[in-house]
Amino acid sequence: MSTQTPESFEWTDLDRRAVDTARLLAADAVQKVGNGHPGTAMSLAPAAYTIFQKVMKHDPADPEWTGRDRFVLSPGHTSLTLYTQLFLAGYELELDDLKAFRTQGSKTPGHPEYGHTAGVETTTGPLGQGAANAVGMAMAARYERGLFDPEAPEGTSPFDHTIWAIVSDGDLEEGVSSEASSLAGHQKLGNLVFLYDDNHISIEGDTETAFSEDVLKRYEAYGWHTQRIEPTAEGDVDVPALHAALQAAKAETGRPSIIAMRTIIAWPAPTAQNTEASHGSALGAEEIAATKRVLGFDPEQTFEVSDEVLRHARRALDRGAEAHAAWDKKIAEWRTAQPERAELFDRVSKGELPEGWQDALPVFEEGASVATRAASGKILQALGPVLPELWGGSADLAGSNNTTIDKTSSFLPEGNPLPEANPYGRTVHFGIREFSMAAEMNGIALHGNTRIYGGTFLVFSDYMRNAVRMSALMQLPVTYVWTHDSIGLGEDGPTHQPVEHLASLRAIPGLNVVRPADANETAVAWAEILKRHATDPAPHGLALTRQGVPTYAPNEDAAKGGYVLADSSTEVPEVIIMATGSEVQLAMAARDALEAEGTGTRVVSMPCVEWFDQQPAAYRESVLPAAVKARVAVEAGIGLTWYRYVGDAGRIVSLEHFGASADANALFAEYGFTPENVADAARTSLAAARA
Repeated sequence: MSTQTPESFEWTDLDRRAVDTARLLAADAVQKVGNGHPGTAMSLAPAAYTIFQKVMKHDPADPEWTGRDRFVLSPGHTSLTLYTQLFLAGYELELDDLKAFRTQGSKTPGHPEYGHTAGVETTTGPLGQGAANAVGMAMAARYERGLFDPEAPEGTSPFDHTIWAIVSDGDLEEGVSSEASSLAGHQKLGNLVFLYDDNHISIEGDTETAFSEDVLKRYEAYGWHTQRIEPTAEGDVDVPALHAALQAAKAETGRPSIIAMRTIIAWPAPTAQNTEASHGSALGAEEIAATKRVLGFDPEQTFEVSDEVLRHARRALDRGAEAHAAWDKKIAEWRTAQPERAELFDRVSKGELPEGWQDALPVFEEGASVATRAASGKILQALGPVLPELWGGSADLAGSNNTTIDKTSSFLPEGNPLPEANPYGRTVHFGIREFSMAAEMNGIALHGNTRIYGGTFLVFSDYMRNAVRMSALMQLPVTYVWTHDSIGLGEDGPTHQPVEHLASLRAIPGLNVVRPADANETAVAWAEILKRHATDPAPHGLALTRQGVPTYAPNEDAAKGGYVLADSSTEVPEVIIMATGSEVQLAMAARDALEAEGTGTRVVSMPCVEWFDQQPAAYRESVLPAAVKARVAVEAGIGLTWYRYVGDAGRIVSLEHFGASADANALFAEYGFTPENVADAARTSLAAARA
């Protein structure tokens, strides 16, 4: 798609008419359904149109084109800002889809949803996270270039593209955007442009109620390139000035850019403009009719789109085809010059793994005491050489999380003084920014062509939770490495000891929480996560121990989420003990005691209840026979997960209160996580089952 330079910029009457058409489509769509956010979509129409029609490289006929720029609408409540441009440019949306706005089954839900509507790059709505997604996309774009075309001069590679994002006052008030923007400045992400809709209105009224900082000074302090444009005398967006600012931002490749654009919400509605009511309510039939008169439209018509306007706007299809063809030529030349990298690109873009990759996975010695966090670190370092697309790091806890995949290569921009700094480095230093790390990981996954992981302590998953929820909502293959997974971390005390977290995270639909029992289960878990990346994409959270735990023989059935680790001496077990993570050793010791008494006892290791629930009924029955009513579940957290597995006669050895600052072994003993207590729970369950 050829983009216009400031010198060649054209803004015709048809462009103006297309913008006004978009404004009124937004107003009509909200009025028809009776709810929504018309005001921002009306005032942002010139900006969104300029990006989609005059600046951005995209192909409406191929929304998944690798060479495209990315567009993020961070204030997802103004989804019509995006939907109207997708419709005008010739994506899969048609006028009937706009008429079906916010209704069941439509392509135009209240907030944009990734995977639901062509051209929507990310699900937005929770404010601030779209901005962080965009930062992640910019990071991914740089890493992708490093994988496939690192030596190309700036601006010449088929993998060079720009991430455009519209952000709002609300986005910039949310702390997650501050975290992400700070990192973007530090990383000198020159492929990232924020257009800040500075409309001074939020739900409670004028933003003077809560927001008076100088945003551009803040971003200047972050290390961003900053610009400001003022509205025209009439109050509309100054389109030539906006276009020039967007082009200047794109040309600034040494740092990210933000443009503060003062707008009047709901412009040019005669009485609704510049009011909080227009933010989240239909304008009303009279106000819409009056606005149509102001813009020279028929007040009696709704959803009016002239053939001439649509033909003009859908020239974006021709420009997209032209840009795509030019990219195809460039990528063909690259393939000829770089056959090995082209082979890597083909594999990675398909989500495939290289032949023999599992041979790199370490096998840990049976009987050895190894912390699962340490095992995970060894696995990552072993996989690094065979999976160059795998990268990640930690929220400043790499030494504790064991997330350093390559100590000699840090993802840091040119000019960073650290000796391992490399703009295409493997190890990411997210900083103490857990929430934005998760949202950035979502953006990295959305961008595609890499595999991302990020670590912190399990207790700090609370900071990340809404972004983890968005991972699950979008079914993104991101991997969270959560270590220090129980009171087993010891002396750091209850502020750092997770209690409710495992059950709370398992409550998120679509998130797979994996708590391996030992080093070999950790290897199987990593392998299964990598296999599922393309075939069954979903976020995974690995919950890993700080303390050493016994290593058992490798068992590939761990990939099924639950399996028989040690079976009963009797043909049908009398009691089943289920456990996860560091508590599996307690189940095994309790089994020894019960078997010595003549009680047939089966131990089931259950690293991932979500994976287990996905197995065929026959397999689940073979592991947990319904006829065996005596059951015990053991996990050093609240017992909420386990009631449906143990049944009425079952018992749960759990932790229903916060921990304390003490040695881990002392805490486990004090709180009943001992083989003796687990065996007692089994005896109690047996008695209940026989009653």
